[in-house]
Amino acid sequence: MDVEKLKNFEDDVLEGSRQEPEVDVEIEEPVDEQEAQQQMAEEEAAAAQMFYANIAEEMDDTVLSRLGSELITDYRRDKQSRGDWEKSYTSGLDLLGFKVNEEARPFTGASSVTHPLLAESVTQFQAQAYKELLPAQGPVNTQVIGDQTSEKSEQALRVKDFMNYMLTDKMEEYTTDFDQLLFYLPLAGSAFKKIYYDEVMARAVSKFVPAEDLVVPYYATDIKESERITHVLKMSENEVLKKQVTGFYRDVDILPSQQEDNEIQDKYNQMEGVDQTGDSDYQFNILEMHVHLDIEEYMGPNTEEKNVKIPYIVTIDEGSQEILSIYRNYSPDDPLMNRKEYFVHYKFLPGLGFYGFGLIHMIGGLSRTATAALRQLLDAGTLSNLPAGFKSRGIRVRDDDQAFQPGEFRDVDAPGGNI
Repeated sequence: MDVEKLKNFEDDVLEGSRQEPEVDVEIEEPVDEQEAQQQMAEEEAAAAQMFYANIAEEMDDTVLSRLGSELITDYRRDKQSRGDWEKSYTSGLDLLGFKVNEEARPFTGASSVTHPLLAESVTQFQAQAYKELLPAQGPVNTQVIGDQTSEKSEQALRVKDFMNYMLTDKMEEYTTDFDQLLFYLPLAGSAFKKIYYDEVMARAVSKFVPAEDLVVPYYATDIKESERITHVLKMSENEVLKKQVTGFYRDVDILPSQQEDNEIQDKYNQMEGVDQTGDSDYQFNILEMHVHLDIEEYMGPNTEEKNVKIPYIVTIDEGSQEILSIYRNYSPDDPLMNRKEYFVHYKFLPGLGFYGFGLIHMIGGLSRTATAALRQLLDAGTLSNLPAGFKSRGIRVRDDDQAFQPGEFRDVDAPGGNI
């Protein structure tokens, strides 16, 4: 009996040990993966929007005024430092002979012809360069690097066709601007292109920038190494207002730029035969400055602590000296914060500094001498065919400075002696 009870007790213990204890388990509902991805995308978009926002909207007016005044001073100093380059370029434009002037020296109707040496050289370069750089089949060609397979060859062909389609069909300004660049380049020695992505057009844009509209410090030798690049934009009041309405520029009052002496523009107007009017709609000079700045230096108190300057694009209205926008000019995922390059510098011949040498510098003196010699030959032939002088009639000539027209003989009342 005792043995039987003991056996039953052991069976009960073994059965109890085999039973698992009860555990409370909470089952979580599965998270919607698509919703999580959408939330992550919204957060990234918000961060990108904040990164590419106009920093000037959040800055104090006093800080902006101080920064704008300093940047405009730097721009005017840079522009003044290249004054000799502007004078040399302006005087060289007269050698093209596009403007015909009536000469009164050494006599009225004297020869005013200009030797076509410079104009012919510029035209030949433009025609030959256009033929080579913009052929009928398109300016882009591709080459497979490494092992050449059928897949790579087909891909290279697709890239070539697409880029030629974009440059010749979609980018309407590319051909005309490049043609204009090829005319400016041999004259000035330097020309620029500004390449960027336009959000409104939803495509890349390539625009020609004349050398006189891009200003760099006097010590700059290369555009990529220049710490300050100023692009002078000539805009109408309506264009500025459009950018203000869309939020690209700050909503501030702007003023027309002061009418300063611009020798290059005056020479362009003289060659084209146009005169500047009193219309102020197109007198707004917008300075787009690609600079390295330490924004905290202007926002905080004056301290001796120096921080690393990072690239920004600061846009200023020259007339009112108001800062319209400040945008970061580097990629958000770039730890080195390298500046984005928008400008491409074309040089006709490498110069001794930042600007290149053009035909004005290389054969300008020869063209001027050839013009003078040609005019002397024509004037000498004119005077030889139509001689002029005095014929005595007994009068006295009191003024020694007597100009004669070709073929003119004057009566002189002089019975004899020296006239």
